[in-house]
Amino acid sequence: MADTTTDQYDVVILGGGSGGYATALRGAQLGLSIALVEKDKVGGTCLHRGCVPTKALLHVGEVAGTPSEGSALGLDITLNSVDYSKVLGFKDKIIGRLYKGLQGLVKSSKVEYVEGYGRLTGKNTVTVETEGGTRTLTGKNVVLASGSFSKTLPGLELGGRIIDSEAALQLTDMPKNPIILGGGVIGVEFASVWKSLGAESVTIIEGLPHLVANEDEALSKALERAYKKRGIAFSLGIFFEKAEQTADGVKVTLADGTVYEGDYLLVAVGRGPNTKGLGYEEQGIEMDRGFVLADKQTLETNVPGIHAVGDIVPGLQLAHRGFAQGIFVAERIAGLNPAPIVESGIERITYCEPELGSVGLTEKQAKEQFGEEGVQSYEYNLGGNGKSQILNTTGFIKLVREKDGPIVGVHMIGTRVSELMGEALLMVNWEAYPEDVASLIHGHPSQHEAMGEAALALAGKPLHAHA
Repeated sequence: MADTTTDQYDVVILGGGSGGYATALRGAQLGLSIALVEKDKVGGTCLHRGCVPTKALLHVGEVAGTPSEGSALGLDITLNSVDYSKVLGFKDKIIGRLYKGLQGLVKSSKVEYVEGYGRLTGKNTVTVETEGGTRTLTGKNVVLASGSFSKTLPGLELGGRIIDSEAALQLTDMPKNPIILGGGVIGVEFASVWKSLGAESVTIIEGLPHLVANEDEALSKALERAYKKRGIAFSLGIFFEKAEQTADGVKVTLADGTVYEGDYLLVAVGRGPNTKGLGYEEQGIEMDRGFVLADKQTLETNVPGIHAVGDIVPGLQLAHRGFAQGIFVAERIAGLNPAPIVESGIERITYCEPELGSVGLTEKQAKEQFGEEGVQSYEYNLGGNGKSQILNTTGFIKLVREKDGPIVGVHMIGTRVSELMGEALLMVNWEAYPEDVASLIHGHPSQHEAMGEAALALAGKPLHAHA
């Protein structure tokens, strides 16, 4: 029988992803004794199987697309081939560097890293099955940060040529004509990667009326126009019915009888909370469809002393949200008084080509909150921006304000607009008025001066635009 050891800490954290390790590092900074439990690798899905590897591939896709622009610039450049094994090697090298750095941070912070499968076995205890035996960790506080998993649809079993995003990142050969089920962030990003790297055809199937349906409708429509131009096909508003694996591919049937055939089916219908079998419900924690119901102001569950962060908490499933929640919880446990996290103030970026960026309320949400006549908006077309013309990108920046009030939403689409989101984030969260932003002097030529131009127009004094 394996030995059982018991250790006591100020905080025991179950899960070493973005939310878990942020809690650990900030807690250690504040002098708390920390135990961080993870059965896989610190960094979680984002670092190893999500955000970082997909963005590495998207960068490769961006570089691969450069030769097609060369002739218009007077350059004779050709893309001769894509060595997909080296592409994967580049992705893995980026992950490896970041993982090594994160390991060093955890170690230098004197966080007790416990590798093994952990379960919540009491109001303040986590039991971990490790290679060396069973350990019971006792914490004055427990933080649940067990992350999420790739979902599928009822009756649609993953395996073979029906894959999720994690399996897609491990494919050793480039898909030739993939079908993607789901037109959200994951779906449109993979569509962008595969098209850029030479897929013959890419088809997205989305049951809702638009791609990236959670974004402002203006962004969705602009992305659809851009994808048509890029040759990325999509079906909207018709739901999936079934998928069959053939000898060398997949056949997908929609509810109206339409059939699509491809070599792979990527199931990108969202992520579910990884909470099953971890003992949460047994300890009396309130749950809803697998999600942990934590108080929005404190992130504490209904069980005193147990907090929850990251993808298991209902809301945006974003690594930077989990990271911020982890810092918040650590500071709260340490006796500080951090400001509650406002969900609408978290920026959202989709790294396809063209990129999407948004923060705050969509125009529809703003009208629901302030009334039809209580909202003003303006779209500044990047066609009037010098740097955007140099980059040969179309798109726009859309500002939404409460009438005669602050900017409550910023939405944008275009090449490299993710780099403009820092200013957008401050504008919304600091409740800036268009007049405030219009008075700032933006560098020329730069894409971010388009933000200033949009603010000038919304303030009623357009320079290179019409009010």
